[in-house]
Amino acid sequence: MENNLNAYWMGFTANRQFKQSPRLFTKAKGMFYYTSEGREVMDSIAGLWCVNAGHCRSKIVNAVQQQVKELDYSPAFQMGHPKAFELASRLTDLLPTNLQHVFYTSSGSESVETALKIALAYHRAKGQGQKTLLIGRERAYHGVNFGGMSVGGMVANRKMFANLLGSVDHLPHTHDISRNAFSRGLPSHGIEKADALNNLLNLHDPSTVAAVIVEPISGSAGVLLPPKGYLQKLRAICDQHDILLIFDEVITGFGRLGDSFATNYFGVTPDIITTAKGLTNGTVPMGAVMVSDAIYRAFMHGPEHMVELFHGYTFSGHPLACAAALAALDVYEEESLFQRQDGIYQYWEDAMHSMMNLPYVIDIRNLGLIGAIELETIPGSPGQRAFTAFLNAYEAGLLIRTTGDTVAFSPPLIIEKQHIDRLVETMTKVLQHLA
Repeated sequence: MENNLNAYWMGFTANRQFKQSPRLFTKAKGMFYYTSEGREVMDSIAGLWCVNAGHCRSKIVNAVQQQVKELDYSPAFQMGHPKAFELASRLTDLLPTNLQHVFYTSSGSESVETALKIALAYHRAKGQGQKTLLIGRERAYHGVNFGGMSVGGMVANRKMFANLLGSVDHLPHTHDISRNAFSRGLPSHGIEKADALNNLLNLHDPSTVAAVIVEPISGSAGVLLPPKGYLQKLRAICDQHDILLIFDEVITGFGRLGDSFATNYFGVTPDIITTAKGLTNGTVPMGAVMVSDAIYRAFMHGPEHMVELFHGYTFSGHPLACAAALAALDVYEEESLFQRQDGIYQYWEDAMHSMMNLPYVIDIRNLGLIGAIELETIPGSPGQRAFTAFLNAYEAGLLIRTTGDTVAFSPPLIIEKQHIDRLVETMTKVLQHLA
C-alpha cells in the first residue's frame, strides 16, 4: 500500500510544508539518524531533548525485548510488578533525601498535570482548601494539556484554546538580552525578577496560593537561563508562605546540566519534580513525578482499604517503560554520562560562543550540554529565519531545533569533541548563507 502522508496530522509541524518535501528517518545509531535516502544526519538535539545516551543502545534495546517476552503489561491500579518498584528506588537515589516517592505517568505533559493535581490535593488534605492558585511563568512550557498550558506562558500554545484554568497567574520570564547577551553559563543580571513572586502574593494573598511551577531552564522557549541566585530566592519565598515549589525537569533531568537533575546542580530542592524524556532515553514513552515525603504522608490517612489519591493512568509504570528506564540508568551510570570529566562542558561552551560574530546572531546562551543561538528576526516574518536555518542544516546533515528565531541544541550526552567541531562547522556555513 502506498504511504499516504496526508493521513498523519503531525504535532508542532508545518504539515503542508513537510508533506511537500518530507524529512523521514528510517534508522538511528549513536549520534546519528539516517534518512530514507541513506543520508547521515547528526543529531544535535537528542531526538527531542530525550535520547540522552544516544540512539539504539543495545543494553536498552535488549532490556525491552526481554521484558516484552516476560510481561507485556501489568494493571496499573491495585496491582504492581517488581521493576516499577525497583525503578522508583533508583530514581529517588538520584535526588535529595526528602524526595522519596515516585508517581508514574506516560509523558511530560501528564507529569505536569499530575504535579498540579497533587499540589492542590495536598493542601486540601491539610485542611487548606483555599490554596488553589497556581503560579507559572511567562514563556514557560509545561506540556500541552490544559493544566500545563494554563501555567505555561508560550502564547502560540495558548491562544487557540480558550478554556484554560482560571486560578492561575504568571511570573515574568528571565530573558534579558539588553543586560545578559552572550553570557557564558548563568547570567549575572536578573535575580530581582524573583521579587515578582512577592508582588503576586501581595495581590492574591499567599494563603490562597498552592504552588509555583518553573522550569530550572526554559528549554522550549529557546534556552532561557535563570539568573544567578534566582531559583534560590524563589525557594525562600515559597518556604516563607507555605507554598509548594515545583521544578519541571522534563528537559533538565538525566544529565543535561552535568548532574543527574537541576535540583542537584543548582543546590535548590523543590517539593515536586516532574520528568520524562531522558528517563527511558526516549525508547518507550514514560514520565515520573517525584514528591517529598511530607506530601506523600499527607495523603496516607483514613481507612487502609480506601484509595488515597484518585488519579492515575492505564500505562503508569508500564513494564516495557520500566525495563527501558532501568537499562538507561545503567548506561548513564556505567559511562558516567551525568558528570563527564573530560572537559566536554568547557569545550561545548567555547564552541557555542565561537559563533557569536556570524550574521544575524544577537545572542548565544549555554549551560551544561545545552546551547542556543538567537537570531535577528526578519521584520514581519517571525521565525522564518530560524526555520530556514533548520531546513538548510538538515540538508547539510545536521538536525537542529528551532523555537521562534532561536536555534536550540541539546545533543546526546555521548557527544565527543569531533562531533562538536562538526556541529560548529555546519552551523557556521548555514548562518553565513542566511538571508
